[in-house]
Amino acid sequence: MSSAFSSALSRLARFLREQTLGRSIVLLLGGALALLLLVNLSTFVLIQRTAAFNEQVETTWQLRRGARTVLLNLKDAETAQRGYLLTGQPVFLRTYEQSSEAGPRLLERLQRLAEADPVGLASAEALTRLSRDKFIEMSGIIDLARQGRTADALAQVRSGRGKQLMDALDAEMADLDAELGARVAQQTARSESSAVFTIVVNAVAALLIVLLAGVVLLLVRRYLDELRQAQADVDRINAGLEDIVRARTAALVRANEEVQRFAYIVSHDLRSPLVNVMGYTAELEQAGRTIDLQMTRVETLAPGLVEQDALTAAREDIPEAVGFIRASTEKMDRLINAILKLSREGRRNLVPELLDVGTMASRIADSVRHQIEASNTEFVVGEIVPFESDRLSMEQIIGNLIDNAVKYLDASRPGRIEVSGRDLSGGWVEYTITDNGRGIAARDHERIFELFRRAGRQDRQGEGLGLAFVRNSVRRLGGSIDVESVPGEGSTFRLKFPKRLILEPAGDTV
Repeated sequence: MSSAFSSALSRLARFLREQTLGRSIVLLLGGALALLLLVNLSTFVLIQRTAAFNEQVETTWQLRRGARTVLLNLKDAETAQRGYLLTGQPVFLRTYEQSSEAGPRLLERLQRLAEADPVGLASAEALTRLSRDKFIEMSGIIDLARQGRTADALAQVRSGRGKQLMDALDAEMADLDAELGARVAQQTARSESSAVFTIVVNAVAALLIVLLAGVVLLLVRRYLDELRQAQADVDRINAGLEDIVRARTAALVRANEEVQRFAYIVSHDLRSPLVNVMGYTAELEQAGRTIDLQMTRVETLAPGLVEQDALTAAREDIPEAVGFIRASTEKMDRLINAILKLSREGRRNLVPELLDVGTMASRIADSVRHQIEASNTEFVVGEIVPFESDRLSMEQIIGNLIDNAVKYLDASRPGRIEVSGRDLSGGWVEYTITDNGRGIAARDHERIFELFRRAGRQDRQGEGLGLAFVRNSVRRLGGSIDVESVPGEGSTFRLKFPKRLILEPAGDTV
């Protein structure tokens, strides 16, 4: 055993000393492999750092929002108290009681959020103490008003004790908000810097790998030229080429996995600022309602005191702007979810099993039965042949195509959707989903399968991702998809699959 090991080391040393193309290729491939391993390790570490930064941002944001919720609840209670004193209407009293009941729960939640944060815990304790004092002060005034001692209650309000408490609460909240805001900004900056550094590392590594690949290709070309002069080395060179192809295939697989992970990371990082925007939008809505309510009261008590432009801004302009912001953030959230869905689907291992596509299509149609019946549509499952493939992928493919067929039916005539299948020669099967809907112009037959691209009238909700996801899933199952369509007559989507799904050990199709 020792002599064999020594002999192998000797041959390896001799191979490394020889000035040959083979040695250069092996060294370059070894360098490329080492570079890939280094990049993978660096990317993993950077991803963990980015995730940790994002978690810190989320924790700080939750604490900040919890403190603001406590203050908003107090202000709602104070507004309701004053409304009850001024009008005596029970609706204000109910609002005050709801805020009073919610106060301890919100304070308890704030304490939990601030447990691991010394600064936040100190502020939470101060806010808890001041909030309780404020509720005691307001409860006393409410009790006087209930006893009919309105003058005494108003005297308590005019004493300024309540204002002092609210000023103290506002000051404490401002200090906490400034501290947490600076912390969020710092943590967000660190997260973004980590993400940018990850992109730079991957870009530099990709450039180096491309350069190494170019050098390897040049060396292989010279190697092939030498084959013409040395027929005796044909077998060895062919084996070497096969190893190179295998290594390049593995590199492409790894690169594809990196792209999928990159899409997941970018989508996840986009969600952090999006969550902030959505959170602030909700706060703007709440603030707008509070302002509108206050203006309504002021207008009731002192007509003409508030200008019409201010009323219009509070009741129309601000809600409209907030509505536009919310619609945009919801659309962006749907896009991010779609990108994450594509990324996750690419990483999922396929599981072959015998599928009854007819039964599958019928179950999918049952899930949208109310839409089918509402549009007076006939759903038909024709002749179907079974085949072996991944169930989840096929359910998503068929489901997307049936949903599209229902979505784009022509309202001017009764609808018809038919699913059928047949055997093809060479071990293939073909399934068709046919409808008599609007149809698709010939120039759009290829474009509809692209990401974020849609065709025809844009009067149906969607982001242009469904058919792109379908084509990606079909190709991953080793199949193909084509469309035949005439505007005004309908569309037919043809799906072609191998009758038996053959997988590599990694879980993808061969």
